[in-house]
Amino acid sequence: MTLRMVALDRALRPAWVRRLAWLLCLLPLLLWIVRGVQGELGVNPAETLVRGTGIWTLRMLCVVLAVTPLRQWAGLASIASWRRMLGLFAFFYAVLHLLAYAWLDQGLELPAIARDIAKRPFVLVGFAAAVLMLPLALTSFNRAIRALGARRWKLLHRLVYLIGPLGLLHFFWIRSAKHREGEVLVYAAIMLVLLAARPLYQWHQRRAPARRVMSA
Repeated sequence: MTLRMVALDRALRPAWVRRLAWLLCLLPLLLWIVRGVQGELGVNPAETLVRGTGIWTLRMLCVVLAVTPLRQWAGLASIASWRRMLGLFAFFYAVLHLLAYAWLDQGLELPAIARDIAKRPFVLVGFAAAVLMLPLALTSFNRAIRALGARRWKLLHRLVYLIGPLGLLHFFWIRSAKHREGEVLVYAAIMLVLLAARPLYQWHQRRAPARRVMSA
């Protein structure tokens, strides 16, 4: 771990830095509110909000998945304490995405929503990803950790490694229908690196003792 990384790790520890990160996570919502008040959400505000909340859900999932690699590979141990906040913001934007779809796009017509889920696979996959996020949000507090036990809690929260790819698949199906896969490839590359970072680190750690023995 370099001196620069040590300094960065220390810089991330103060409470005010976390509060600033909290405000930054809220910034997309605040911008949508301002644009809505000013009538600048475009010719189809419903589509703008459904698309925007979906993209920010995917972005927040990528940020959550980045916590472990940053802690393991960069030595930023202090960022581990941000995981709960970041995970809850990912769920928050997923809820906004569902609300925008169900209310603004479908008019809260439950039969129409059910037909849409049954008819269109990308809606089903997105809905499944959002449902899987619910138990993670409900168990993101210390009382839930104590009730479940650390081992079961960690096992449950590994669902994020399924939720991320499901969200990406949902996004891919939407973009591929419009022949706009370029943005999907960017997120796919980011997520692939983040998902591979954890097993690669474990493999690297297992190899380290063998390398030390060989060099002795």
